[in-house]
Parts: sequence; structure tokens; C-alpha cells
Amino acid sequence: MNLFPQLHRHAWMDEEVQAFRDQARRYIAREMVPHLDGWRRQGFIPREVWRPFAELGLLLPELPQAYGGAGANLAYQLVVQDELARAEVPANSAVHSIATHYILDYGTEAQKQRWLPRLASGELLAGIALTEPGCGSDLKALRTKASRDGDHYVIDGAKTFITNGFTANLLVVAVRTGDAGSAGVSLVVLETEGLAGFRVGRRLEKLGQHASDTAELFFDGVRIPCDQLLGTQEGQGFKQLMSQLPYERLMLAVPAAAVIERAVELTVDYTRQRKAFGQTVFDFQNTRFKLAECATLAHVVRSFVNDCVQRLLDGTLDDEAAYMAKWWCTEQQCKVTDECLQLFGGYGYMAEYPIARLYADSRIQRIYGGTNEIMKDLIARKLGQ
Repeated sequence: MNLFPQLHRHAWMDEEVQAFRDQARRYIAREMVPHLDGWRRQGFIPREVWRPFAELGLLLPELPQAYGGAGANLAYQLVVQDELARAEVPANSAVHSIATHYILDYGTEAQKQRWLPRLASGELLAGIALTEPGCGSDLKALRTKASRDGDHYVIDGAKTFITNGFTANLLVVAVRTGDAGSAGVSLVVLETEGLAGFRVGRRLEKLGQHASDTAELFFDGVRIPCDQLLGTQEGQGFKQLMSQLPYERLMLAVPAAAVIERAVELTVDYTRQRKAFGQTVFDFQNTRFKLAECATLAHVVRSFVNDCVQRLLDGTLDDEAAYMAKWWCTEQQCKVTDECLQLFGGYGYMAEYPIARLYADSRIQRIYGGTNEIMKDLIARKLGQ
């Protein structure tokens, strides 16, 4: 049941994008959803799952044709993330896309030729190693160090909470190549298979997102050639990370809209069937009022997201609007999934019901990609200028 078809009619959602969305939806339902329970139990989606996904052009459609993509605009990637979120498939491919964009935008031509076609084909699955045990959102304080030794870097340090940390075989890693502060941060690119000194630690057990692997990573004297520094100049890492923020924030806001809509649909369907005190749960005024509130939020969130997507495509999406989309949409996601779960009663607490999984999976949205508190602080700084 789709209660919100009108929300997916927007200027940027033309017939070609809609056809692409439909293709993604069919493939995800047929080839991925039947395996989700097994992936949740084992704690990761096997890397080889993304190869046929890539063959259909669903992994990196926005990559230029010269590097193995379709040369599509970012709307195509965003509708893939929308459909994955609706189907409860975690955002592993979103991380893959974000990591790829660092190489696309800042890599040398040799680096692009080396890595982008293999990322587009799914031969390589990418992760981004930023967070450290003692350093969360404050990337200026990171301690993983890359020391120059002739024509090599020697990397020592540790990362944690890394999405795709267990399954990725290419990592974009934030390291310190200079003094304390943002000016000393660089990004390096590692192919991890058989890489001496690199080790994946624990796969971390999480509250939700059980099909997404999140791991600790350790670098003990890892030696890489200096040509694996992203770009040509040290100390550009912080700027490189910050410049991608509008796109990255929408990669969180779009799934928030999808999950809100899915939660409302599930709850309407359940409450119209469930009987209590001689009537359906939907017939109670409180239920109808709560669902009306949630449906209204679904409309407002999707309208805001659609506007941000249009501005992203037009090149006019400012950082502050992206921060607003990230924090506000994810807050509404958590609010709506909570309200909907309550209407399921005890069944809503059972993991076999999708609403329980949506509720647990949603909580991380307010934390990763920069906490919502950080988003608000960044917005307020701009207001104070």
C-alpha cells in the first residue's frame, strides 16, 4: 500500500527517474528483501551482493561514463537510497557512494582511473574511516597518524564505528599528516585485501541496523605508497570532507522521508485490521488523530526533502539547509516510528514486525553523519554571523 504517491511527483522526478526508481524497487524486492533476515542474523551483507546491483547500474549511476557509471545526476542515487530504506536495506551503498565522490572530486586522474571503474562495478566496496575511539564528531582531534618515510606513508592508529568496516576492501581514511588541528588532516585511500599491518577488529553489535556491518579497524605500521594520498597535497583532508556535506546530509534526509512514509503505511494497514473492544483500532479517535499527525509530518518532510533535492541538482543547496534537513527529518523519523509502534501495542515490540525494526534502525540517524546537536550548532553559527 502506498498512501503517498503524490509526494513523489516533483519537478526533478521526471519519467526517466521514475522508471529508474521502479527498476530499483523491483530488484530490491526480488533479490535483496528475501535475504534480509539472514543478513541481519549474520551481521553483514556479503560484498558480492553488490556486483549484480552494479551491473544494473544501481550502485553508482551518478558516476561519469568514463569511469564506469551512467553519467546520471544525483537524483538517481537518491532514489536508490529511498527505495533501499523503504525495504529496510541499510545504507551500506550510500557510504560506498560518498567515499567514491571523494575520489571523483579530489583524486588525480591516475587515482580515478585506478579506483573508480572498480568501485562502479562492485569489485571494490568502499568505506570511510573517520571516527576514532577518542574522537567522534571532532575530526580536528583525530590521532591516526601517517608518517612520511621516503616515498611511503606509515600509518598507525585505530578507527571505530566504521560502516562497511568488515566488508569493504577499499577505505578512504582520515589521517594526521601534520600538526594538530584541521590543517594537519589528510585523506588516504587503501586497498585492504592482504595489506600488511591492517586488521579488522570486532564487528560491533548494535541496537539496530543489524544487516549493516560496523567494525573497529586497526593500523599497525601500514605502509602505502605516497601516491595513495588523495589528491596531490597534504593537509586538504578537512576541506575535502567538509565540501561534500550537502550531498551527504541528503543521503540521510531522503531515507528519513522513506521510513516515515513506510511506518505510516504499515500502521494504517495494521490498525484497520486489528480489533479491540468490538471495533478496529483505527476506529478509535486517538488512533486517527495520531495517524493524521504522522501523515502530516510525512507530507512536510517529503516536501522539504524534495525541495532540497531540487536545490542540490540546481547547485543552490547551501550547507545550512542541508544541516536543517539532516537534523529535522531524522528527528521526525524517530518521532513517527515511535508513535506508530505504540499503535501496534505489544506486537510493535516484537522484532518480527517491521515497525519494531524501523524504530530500532531509525535511532542512529540522529547520531551518524554528524550528530543533530552538531547540526544545530552549525546552523546557529551562521545565524550569528
